[in-house]
Amino acid sequence: MQNSHPVDVSSEAGQAQIELRAQLTAHENVLCTVLVDLNRQLRFSRGLLALTDQRLMAQDPETGQWTSWALPGKTPTGAPPDLSLRHFDHAGVGTLELHQGGARLASWRFTLAANVQALRLQRLFEQQSALSGSEAAVGLADEVALCPLCDTVLPPDSDECGNCVRELHTPPSTWVLLRLWRFARPYQWQLLAGFLLTLASTAATLVPPYLTIPLIDDILIPFQNGQQIASGKVLAILGALLAAAVVGWALNWARTYLLALVSERIGADLRTATFDHLLELSLDYFGGKRTGDLMARIGSETDRINVFLSLHALDFATDVLMIVMTAAILFSINPWLALVTLLPLPFIAWMIHAVRERLRTGFEKIDRVWSEVTNVLADTIPGIRVVKAFAQEKREAQRFRDANRHNLDVNDKLNKVWSLFTPTVSLLTEIGLLVVWAFGIWLVSRQQITVGVLTAFIAYIGRFYTRLDSMSRIVSVTQKAASGAKRIFDILDHVSNVPESANPVPMASLQGRIEMSGLGFRYGNRAVIRGLDLVIQPGEMIGLVGHSGSGKSTLVNLICRFYDATDGSISVDGIDIRRFGVADYRRNIGLVLQEPFLFFGTIAENIAYGKPGASRAEIVAAARAAHAHEFILRLPQGYDSLVGERGQGLSGGERQRISIARALLIDPRILILDEATSSVDTETELEIQKALDNLVQGRTTIAIAHRLSTLRKANRLVVMERGQVVEVGRHDELMAQQGAYWRLYEAQARQVDSEGNHDAEEGRIALATSQVAHTAQRAGSV
Repeated sequence: MQNSHPVDVSSEAGQAQIELRAQLTAHENVLCTVLVDLNRQLRFSRGLLALTDQRLMAQDPETGQWTSWALPGKTPTGAPPDLSLRHFDHAGVGTLELHQGGARLASWRFTLAANVQALRLQRLFEQQSALSGSEAAVGLADEVALCPLCDTVLPPDSDECGNCVRELHTPPSTWVLLRLWRFARPYQWQLLAGFLLTLASTAATLVPPYLTIPLIDDILIPFQNGQQIASGKVLAILGALLAAAVVGWALNWARTYLLALVSERIGADLRTATFDHLLELSLDYFGGKRTGDLMARIGSETDRINVFLSLHALDFATDVLMIVMTAAILFSINPWLALVTLLPLPFIAWMIHAVRERLRTGFEKIDRVWSEVTNVLADTIPGIRVVKAFAQEKREAQRFRDANRHNLDVNDKLNKVWSLFTPTVSLLTEIGLLVVWAFGIWLVSRQQITVGVLTAFIAYIGRFYTRLDSMSRIVSVTQKAASGAKRIFDILDHVSNVPESANPVPMASLQGRIEMSGLGFRYGNRAVIRGLDLVIQPGEMIGLVGHSGSGKSTLVNLICRFYDATDGSISVDGIDIRRFGVADYRRNIGLVLQEPFLFFGTIAENIAYGKPGASRAEIVAAARAAHAHEFILRLPQGYDSLVGERGQGLSGGERQRISIARALLIDPRILILDEATSSVDTETELEIQKALDNLVQGRTTIAIAHRLSTLRKANRLVVMERGQVVEVGRHDELMAQQGAYWRLYEAQARQVDSEGNHDAEEGRIALATSQVAHTAQRAGSV
């Protein structure tokens, strides 16, 4: 393996590389490495686990000492040591254990950031054990490469590491292209017509070489021997050549145009279906994906498939027909000469098979590496204000250069293979043509064929080898299309964790009674909500309070059915929300987020996002209720003023009031307020609070707020800790109990005092409320 990147000895990976090199013996090859970042006490530390073609090596995270175990077949006696490597993970910690028979020899623990690389090491360990001493290693022991993006030690003959690639990838199979028939089926008759046109146009192009036989043997050669040229026969042959050319052109134009139209529609349907399916997936899918990667799949991958279908698949079909029909004509003219023509075919077929194996993995890797480039763009451009605020332009430029360089390195590696393959195929076809010339001249000298036959043969062979060369080149395009199709079907095959009900219950007018029974939810191995029971009455306003991470936002996500509960149930008006249609249910929920998201468009379009058919009067009425009408009229075009991407050009409070107007317009029965006033100043908060007062009237409202004073109008406060409800009651009741809510309120009051909060009125109210609660408690105790 070539180490094309300098070693950063200051980094953990660079230091691990140096230490690993010092432990390797001559001709020992590294297959895989895992950075072990936890010690036995689950504290962060640095160790290394490395698999070579000879042994398993481990550096202790605490002492730094190295230990090794010989692989099966590598012991001095050659007897297999009966080693096995086991992997499991729990609660965010991964573990690899080395066993011999029933005894555990060693174990290593690591965070799940190294989990993918650990799975690869386990798989390679099993492969090496199965080989029992056969030589299967690759790479050079004295050259251990680093990932150009994160400086992790790379496996041999690999351009990516487990830190950068979070999931195991399987190479794309060419057969995945057959799944595109699902999108081609609506156009099957157009495709059949295109195939028939292709067959006819190919047949038309095979006529001219055949006409050269009488042109040479019956006209040109007799003329050289002193005979007169039969002008009528010449005109007939030339006319036939012209007619074949014109017919071939017309047929070729018709089939190209028809199949191009069909392929464009297939590509459009593929993009639409992928995007539609993407919108139906639950939020957890997007939590593990990068925006740039998804954009690349729906954009560039579908374009690549579209080009393949419109051009290269058509060319491939033409090539196959041309080769088959040409071979039939050649055998009909002279079987022996035809056999000589086919001599290069086995060698070309073997080369295509050998190169295809590398191309099918290489092109998918190129796609993933290219998505890293688009991910940098998707991160940096929307966050350009943060980049400039922290003066990190050079850092982001370096990220882009690193990703771009990685993309270049992977492409260069694949181009080495492809640049050798293409000229080799051309060389074989040229050699085959020379062999046909030599054998044909020998047959002419023995008067077994005529010069006209040889000339026609050469003309057919030229077309035969041209199509053969074209077919070999299409291997690259096919593998690119297969790679793109696999990435598209990875999306289409993903099943949402929030499925639609098979027989959804029709939704009448909701009352808004919400009941949670034994509710539980887990993120992977981490339990976020545990055994939660809560009933919210119609029209009641509930305030959710608690420390960060107590499960408030998760509970709101479950009520909105962004996720489905892993235990228990949520019912609305006595019906489990999983029995409703997802879209029908969410139309009855209004959501006001801490960071309101506005789309690029006009103010009116953003307010009417949940109700696209709303009239201007309804939009204005919603804006008035949200206290947004006045500032909207001050904009240059009023309600038709364009807001920038994500609402750039508007203040945080203005964006929030537009978000409230958007929720008001759909008139929801259930309202979710997620920190709706936490990121604005006091004056703006008062304006927003007035808008919220209009919004919550007559609706079941669940409000999350860090500023506990904003929840004074709540009917009940629900205090959460570690995913459980620990207290429920009104503000004064909870203050009198001096429990979890009292501690939260007192801590916030002290923080407000220490920070010199300008909202003195709110502080006086908080202090007075606290004193009243203490007085009431003392009176009660007396």
